[in-house]
Amino acid sequence: MDAPASLPPSAAPPRHRWWNDEHFRGILYQVLLLAGVTGLGWFLVSNTLANLGARHIATGFGFLDREAAFGISEHVIDYTPTDSYFRALLVGLLNTVQVSLIGIVLATLLGVVIGIARLSSNWLVARLATVYVEALRNVPLLLQLFLWYALITEGLPRAREALNLFDAVFLSNRGLRIPALVWDGRAIAVVAAAVVGVIGSWMLARWSRRRMERTGHYFPVLRGSLGLIFGLPLLVFLVGGASLDFDVPHLAGFNFAGGSNLTPELAALLIGLTVYTAAFIAEIVRGGILAVSWGQSEAAMALGLSRMQVLRLVVLPQSLRVIIPPLTSQYLNLTKNSTLAVAIGYPDLVSVANTAINQTGQAVEGVSIIMGVYLAIGLALSLLMNWYNKRIALRGGGR
Repeated sequence: MDAPASLPPSAAPPRHRWWNDEHFRGILYQVLLLAGVTGLGWFLVSNTLANLGARHIATGFGFLDREAAFGISEHVIDYTPTDSYFRALLVGLLNTVQVSLIGIVLATLLGVVIGIARLSSNWLVARLATVYVEALRNVPLLLQLFLWYALITEGLPRAREALNLFDAVFLSNRGLRIPALVWDGRAIAVVAAAVVGVIGSWMLARWSRRRMERTGHYFPVLRGSLGLIFGLPLLVFLVGGASLDFDVPHLAGFNFAGGSNLTPELAALLIGLTVYTAAFIAEIVRGGILAVSWGQSEAAMALGLSRMQVLRLVVLPQSLRVIIPPLTSQYLNLTKNSTLAVAIGYPDLVSVANTAINQTGQAVEGVSIIMGVYLAIGLALSLLMNWYNKRIALRGGGR
């Protein structure tokens, strides 16, 4: 067999050019993008520092150690105007965390109820839930906050004509006043017993689930949990002497003194964030439930489970895998929407930081603190929800 003749020069394959290499181009584009972002950042920082220097504005975070010299109407920890800016910002941060955590819990509970109600076989319940979702989702949150604040401050009576319940609970346009527990050794023991009861109820629920998976027998977790959460503190209370002291509110001038106060600002913010976010959570819950095959419910009812047991033991656990990812976004949205508190006078982190900026002129540092704090809160919340999402995810049989 004759050897193949060599290819003529015109038929030779084209030479490989380095600029045609896909891998090389990918690296080149990333290097150029990084250089562009770095250059833009350097330009912005240098330009900002030059402008601050031209206006003789000091830079840095040294102002945090100076006296704040302004009051904060609500604070979780002790605070006076003589404290530093750092403590003032800490008070604002704790106020934000307080509103966010309480709002997340309340919005989740309300959203689950509304989401299930939208799937109810009762026509009236389903339509009322639909009206709630469609109305609340399509009205801006800021307007809702204004509405709730106006209803509380203008719709409730003045302090002297406050609604009185047992001469201990007072509701007026100054807020809701309730007796406050005076902390001593017995009160701390009762609260510790309640915490132990909550942990015990969680462990009881885990044991009951494993027992049911192993034997098929259902254990009444709800009754056992209520007994632990309420019975154990009651037992400690009775054993410890059955005596607790309360600071009962009383009218002093044009306002109340003593007790604990839920201010109109905090109440309006919590109500607004809760009902607004719950409307979105309701749709997420409804979609998650519909994502579970109807055959799962039929099989569970064929085994003799009631509708409530089917929902709680079969449908909701499976729908969580669909619900958790978008639910995380709603939790983040609620936390970020809490910045609207400044519109109704609640002293959250943004409100306190704005006051500090106005007094010190440290606008760049103040805004940086706000951005850093909300970034940290968002990342922490995302990590927690992602951990839970992985924990409930389906796993393959082989290992």
